[in-house]
Amino acid sequence: MKSLFFKFTAILLTLGLSSLSDMEENINTQSFQGKAYYLSKSKMDLGTWGSRLSEGQKKEIEARMKNRLQKSYVLTFNKEESFFNEEDKLDAMSGATDSWGKNFAPGDQYKNVKTNSQIQNQEFYGKNFLVNDSLQPITWIMGKETKQIGNYLCFKATASIPSDELTWFNFSWSKLRNTNSTKAKTDSIQGDSKTDEIAMTDVEAWYAPQIPVSHGPLEYWGLPGLILEVSSGNTTMLCTKIVMNPEDKMEIKAPEKGTLVTKMEYQEIISKKMQEFRNNRGGRGRG
Repeated sequence: MKSLFFKFTAILLTLGLSSLSDMEENINTQSFQGKAYYLSKSKMDLGTWGSRLSEGQKKEIEARMKNRLQKSYVLTFNKEESFFNEEDKLDAMSGATDSWGKNFAPGDQYKNVKTNSQIQNQEFYGKNFLVNDSLQPITWIMGKETKQIGNYLCFKATASIPSDELTWFNFSWSKLRNTNSTKAKTDSIQGDSKTDEIAMTDVEAWYAPQIPVSHGPLEYWGLPGLILEVSSGNTTMLCTKIVMNPEDKMEIKAPEKGTLVTKMEYQEIISKKMQEFRNNRGGRGRG
């Protein structure tokens, strides 16, 4: 009987320690929190049309486009979750928010590195969508280069990512033309195993191992430290301020309102709607 009592006590202690361990892990995850503030700057690309403009005209266009070329974001994170959103910014010339640009800008984004999930709220012409998908797979190549960003020693990492995967929330007529062209080729060539080359974007990131989380802005994640700077295409995003364990804790929650779709489904919806707009006005979209 005494032996049975000791065995029963040992089982209870084991269960108790296991529950306590789970509880401590949950508390540590929730109590460890930070806020990273990012400034995003994009270079204006006017294409061949821009070559016909004077320097004065280019500067005037750049001033008008500043609210789209320069944006501010906040990333709130704990060990497993993050919430990324744009700080509201008024148009310097009109005093209004950029309503057109918001249709094709990244919405509020929730990521969970433990469950490999991403939920993003997108608004498209007054309708809310809840884009639920897996995190973007990224194969990082770790470099040895370092540089100081604020108080943090950062290490370099590079990757090559399909361009459409980085801009799935955006739309361009050139992307639509390429999609239609690819579909036409696929339909006309039966049994041909040859596939079109996928456009890739080279990405350069700098991460801080001193902040041991795998988070980063936008689609970027998966490094052994918070990503403080990332450059891709004509855009660079730089962390300008970090607040670790702020006094006012923010509950990190995934967006909940909107029509549930995947990234691919969302792209199909906006492409179809933009084609309708073009057909209704009897004009042609510009790339």
